[in-house]
Amino acid sequence: MKVKRSKGEQVFSLFNYIFLTGIIIMCLYPVWYVAVASISNSNLLTQHTGLLLKPIGLSFEAYKKVFQNPMIGKGYLNTLFILVIGVFLDLVMTSLGAYFLSRKRVMFKRPIMMLIVFTMFFSGGMIPFYLNLKDLHLTNTLWGLIIPFMISTYNLIILRTSFESIPESLIEAAQIDGAEHLTILLQVVIPLSKAILAVMVLYYGVSIWNSWFWASAIIRTREMYPLQVILREILMQNDVSSMTAGAGAMDTEAIGMTIKYATIIVATLPILCVYPFLQRHFTKGTMVGAVKE
Repeated sequence: MKVKRSKGEQVFSLFNYIFLTGIIIMCLYPVWYVAVASISNSNLLTQHTGLLLKPIGLSFEAYKKVFQNPMIGKGYLNTLFILVIGVFLDLVMTSLGAYFLSRKRVMFKRPIMMLIVFTMFFSGGMIPFYLNLKDLHLTNTLWGLIIPFMISTYNLIILRTSFESIPESLIEAAQIDGAEHLTILLQVVIPLSKAILAVMVLYYGVSIWNSWFWASAIIRTREMYPLQVILREILMQNDVSSMTAGAGAMDTEAIGMTIKYATIIVATLPILCVYPFLQRHFTKGTMVGAVKE
């Protein structure tokens, strides 16, 4: 049965459509601009003013220059290592902690939870954290970007709340059958929490992929730089000399602009390709982990 809406509701809906469409355009246009500029002719691009809706003199020279830079390939490998190992360990440690905190008969559960939440608001600071990494010999190593960041308190709380929503009768049935806690976690809790775990993969994956600060602080060997540190060098320090060798001063400036755009696309495209596969779990997983009945 179709419900007839009043004129006020129709006007309000129309306003919402127009407003949200405007927001979508404002969010998508910068991405479109970077993508289109990256495949434009560098000399023509520097002369262009105003909106850029299509490539100006189609050229893939910038991408050739980017992939000829050996640091881009090394940065990708380093980032993939941190991403794969990091997300796996993050999920393992967060799942173990969340399962422990989700059980009802845990001794000192409330004080432990209060101490964990306390870390969301207070910390020792960056300098003590760096000195701690140094004492543990985790500086100038990729493991220094993985081990200290294995558990996010925010993600731990969300996953704990999701585990608490699993009916206690299922846990008790598994215990009656002789299952230990690890078996219950792997064969009962994890299979029922695929949606929230997909959200955890997305949260941890995006966080690792975008992180650059601690990598630039503790990594000293350039061959160990993650991709985002290399991207920062190119964008913030305007360092495109390794990709514009042999070009004149004017050409270097023009080519450097398109190289920056191409580098942004190369660094952003992988996470954009992964997101659609996890997006369908996002709403369901977030609501399951955020609402407790």
